Amino acid sequence: MSLESDTLPLTAAMRIDARSMSSPDRCNTLPVLPKREDLTLAPNTTPTSITPTLAFAGSAAATALWFAALVAVPELQRSDLSIIVARIAVHLIVLGGTWAALSRTSFITSERTWAWLAIAVPLTLWHGAAWFIVAHGLLLPGAVSIPLLPLMIVVPTAIVITLLSRSDRIGVLLDVMPVNWLIGLQAYRVIGGVFLANWLAGTTPGVFALPAGTGDVITGLMALPTAAVLASGRPGSTRAALFWNLFGIADLVVAVTMGALTTPGPLQQLALDHPNLTTGTYPTAIIPAFTVPTSLVLHALSLRQLLRRTRGAATIAV
Repeated sequence: MSLESDTLPLTAAMRIDARSMSSPDRCNTLPVLPKREDLTLAPNTTPTSITPTLAFAGSAAATALWFAALVAVPELQRSDLSIIVARIAVHLIVLGGTWAALSRTSFITSERTWAWLAIAVPLTLWHGAAWFIVAHGLLLPGAVSIPLLPLMIVVPTAIVITLLSRSDRIGVLLDVMPVNWLIGLQAYRVIGGVFLANWLAGTTPGVFALPAGTGDVITGLMALPTAAVLASGRPGSTRAALFWNLFGIADLVVAVTMGALTTPGPLQQLALDHPNLTTGTYPTAIIPAFTVPTSLVLHALSLRQLLRRTRGAATIAV
């Protein structure tokens, strides 16, 4: 088997002992995790007739309409309704996607439910804690004596990525999940365009808004086209997916760095005459406080998924 195809699909052959199925302790028995040599070839993307061009056109049109509405109707931007609705929608989509991925495994219903809860409950608590902190103004300049926002981004992200990268069950879940799901999901990144709208309104300095907002919009616009390319199995599609992930991570790093350098506080070095005040206000601050860490985790999972499949394909081909 040739290794030139970038998207050699893999599905974990989840083996469950028949004797354990009849055991009264079945619900407490974990399914046997597959070994790499037990993996079999199977489709690893969601079949779709949507072309990358059509995916990009749809994303661009929707983003343009949303951005035009923000600019044309200032009340919509000031109400912050779009950010609140988008954040809730993204949270529900992540939870729904997790359940859909678990449905592709051979876990029984109770195992699937507990696995979903093990992800959904911490994620929801994390989101709720971030929302509480933002809503109570704790990220406003001078509200606390420590750089709370950078800590909220770095610490949870490092902990979650470390735990997920060491989890065998997450690895199995990534093996059975279509490889384009985690990428297409991040189409929500276009909501970062709100920083560009704030810049046009004169409320956010361009030194922060231009790189952060533009990078987010590009990442979001290219999410569905990249997912479509990956689903098509075209040569180079895996490299395109890897590049998209790296670009998305770089965008987040730049946004966080520029946010810290332009926001009043011990780290501010730029925009001294027009400081960045919006990133600490409700509900805009939910984007750096929760959306950024969530996006970094999704990028890490996508990279792990792509690399697992690449290594698995090489092992099977040998």
